[in-house]
Amino acid sequence: MRGSRRAPALGSTLFLLLTLLGCASSSSTGQADSTALRDDAITVASFDFGESRLLAEIYSQALEAGGYRVRRAVGLGPREFVAPALSRGLVEFVPEYAGTALQFLSLGVDAPTADVAATHDALRRAAARDHITTLAAAPAQDANTFVVTRATATDKQLGRLSDLSGVAADLTFGGPPECPTRALCLGGLKDVYGLSFKEFVRLDTGGPVTRQALQNGNVDIALLFTTDPAIGDAGLVELADDRGLQPAENITPLIRTEVADRWGRPLTELIDGVSEQLTTRGLRELNGEVAGADADLSAIAASWLRTRARP
Repeated sequence: MRGSRRAPALGSTLFLLLTLLGCASSSSTGQADSTALRDDAITVASFDFGESRLLAEIYSQALEAGGYRVRRAVGLGPREFVAPALSRGLVEFVPEYAGTALQFLSLGVDAPTADVAATHDALRRAAARDHITTLAAAPAQDANTFVVTRATATDKQLGRLSDLSGVAADLTFGGPPECPTRALCLGGLKDVYGLSFKEFVRLDTGGPVTRQALQNGNVDIALLFTTDPAIGDAGLVELADDRGLQPAENITPLIRTEVADRWGRPLTELIDGVSEQLTTRGLRELNGEVAGADADLSAIAASWLRTRARP
């Protein structure tokens, strides 16, 4: 459910992107370039939510430490804005989510699976059609996950989604309004696991309302995201997706092929080195820092990079 999958309206989207990019990153002459590919900087973009902004900042600082000039175009908006910007060369580098990116770039033709390698290979082929290079996937994933409280897990002896088969009819499920019609939410739980719940309660999309409903006992099970900092720390337990309902959503940097070719292996190895340090648990901890009222993304990114610098 991470992002919309409908086709974007390219005309109005690209006009807005040019305006946004001109405001976020100007050339040395003060004019917005018609494409980011004409300069000596790497334009790093992100979606408009905290985790994506932080990932863009981490990669940006790593690139700068490696001697590359970076322009930031963070918070551009949803995938309908960011993906066309990358395809048209308005931005050059985006930390993406593999499964959702594959569905979007292939216009829904290629279906991602829980197989990390197969999803990565399919994304590489789909992205190449738009002159985009797919770099190594990080171990970190940000995917849908179904969560119960520790008390419910103990009482009902739940550790996997398949464990719900004998008790789902007595449980209340909470999730975003679109959940009943989504293949990765209630639709998939029914088709893949044969689960039907006593009641569905409409909540927010993996946000504070959902977490509060779980902790207060208003719902018994709910949809969150795997990098939610509340999982574990707030006594919430993920149920293992033992039949592979959710596709692989590894953090996967996408970069314009012209840029990858220009700077070659030193650039791609630097980026891959950052990616290999990103884990789901680590990203969950970073999201906890980002959620703070006075969160400084630049400082959080710098601290994370310092602690993982190779000798």
